[in-house]
This record gives sequence, C-alpha cells and structure tokens, in this order.
Amino acid sequence: MNTYLLVKTLHILSSVLLVGTGFGSAFYLFFTNRTGPTQAIATVSRLVVRADWWFTTPAVIFQPLSGFWLMRMGGWAWDTPWLLASVVLYLLAGICWLPVVWIQIRMRKIAAESAAEGQALPPLYWRYARIWERLGYPAFLAMVAVYFLMVVKPTLS
Repeated sequence: MNTYLLVKTLHILSSVLLVGTGFGSAFYLFFTNRTGPTQAIATVSRLVVRADWWFTTPAVIFQPLSGFWLMRMGGWAWDTPWLLASVVLYLLAGICWLPVVWIQIRMRKIAAESAAEGQALPPLYWRYARIWERLGYPAFLAMVAVYFLMVVKPTLS
C-alpha cells in the first residue's frame, strides 16, 4: 500500500471515529438526561467527557493534518469549491464543538456533585444541557455535509 492510500484510510477511519463518537455520546447523554436518575446522568456525562478526550480530540487534530496532506498529495487546489466548503463546514462544527467541550465538563461536575449529595440536578445543569443540545445539531449536520462533499466532490460554482 502506498503512503497516500494509508493516510487516506487513516483519514477516513478518524472521521468515522470523530462523528461516531460524537453522535454516540450525544445520543446517550441526550436520552439519559430525559430518563435517567441523577447517578446515571453523572456516570454518562463522565463517560461522554472521557470519550471526547480519548477519541474525539485526537481525531479533531488528525483530520485537518491528514486532510491537508491528502489535498497536497492529491493535487487539489485550496480554491476547489467542494474542498473549501468542506473546510468551512469543519470549522463551523469546531466552533460549535469547543463550547460543547467546556459545557460537558461543567455538566459532568454538576451531575457528580448532585449525585454525591443525593440531590436533583439544579436548573444550571438543565440550562447547560439545552445549550449543549442546540450546539450539537449544527455541528452534526455540518459533519454530515462534509462527508457528502468528500465522497461526491460535486462541482460547485
């Protein structure tokens, strides 16, 4: 296997890890928030933060590095419309994701404290949860659009 195909394979796998971990984590926290007791929410929020550090963060870093390398080796120009749109959408997802990381850490702390004290989650937790959810939708849709652009490479004008 040549280097280009190896990097392309790793790029695809890391994108799957990035989007899959994000979607899976969001799924579990979203539904646990709606049905779980405080202890379950504390456990799931702790695992969501851990998944972001272990899986999402390395993929977020690897994606642009491998993508730019593939772009260069594949002969794609910066001003190729589908590529430029992909970069803009990736940045949009990142702009949504960065505050989500901070919010998830806060949610984890609040949930852990509430569970340890045997208390219900305070209104601040639910405020963070609403913001977390609202930022997740555009980030996820942006990444779906990036997948489309990367696979189809449409001619955009």
